[in-house]
Amino acid sequence: METSMQQLTRRRFTVHDYHRMGEAGILHEDDRVELIEGEIVEMTAIGTRHFSCVNGLNRLLVMSVGEEAIVSVQNPVRLNEYTEPQPDLTVIRPRDYRISLPEPEDVLLLIEVSDTTLAYDRRLKLTLYAQAGIREVWIVNLPTETIERYTDPSGDGYRRTERAQRSKTIESVTLPELSFRVDAVLG
Repeated sequence: METSMQQLTRRRFTVHDYHRMGEAGILHEDDRVELIEGEIVEMTAIGTRHFSCVNGLNRLLVMSVGEEAIVSVQNPVRLNEYTEPQPDLTVIRPRDYRISLPEPEDVLLLIEVSDTTLAYDRRLKLTLYAQAGIREVWIVNLPTETIERYTDPSGDGYRRTERAQRSKTIESVTLPELSFRVDAVLG
């Protein structure tokens, strides 16, 4: 006897749906989730090495950009109607964000600190950032102790990739005043 398989239809959530879930109490402020291509994705726990690197980078970024930009730590960026990730650090242009979250044109530099999420950050999130037109993304690769800089976004990904290792310096393309020794970022 042959049984037929019913085709399953997945419902993608919009950013509006996602925010309404928060307003209704379905999602809570302390939930570690983000909206990726219409799906609510649980984020991994933050370990001490990741925590330390994000805090150190936050300090370096704030001191470097001063009043010229805002450093946003683990806050959402709306990429499109179905995607609102929460990168580890985002340097955004100064404007009033009470009405709307930062969007791709607001982002000057986006940074992901990656340990256990390296493959996810490289394969999925990096592609989404490029498709949205984020001009510059850094991935702090904790396992290899390097910083990867991605620039020149296209619909297929980033056309330029550079890696800096310990004892080297990494400089921002979009923010010329940002230049750090990799050792200062990694600790």
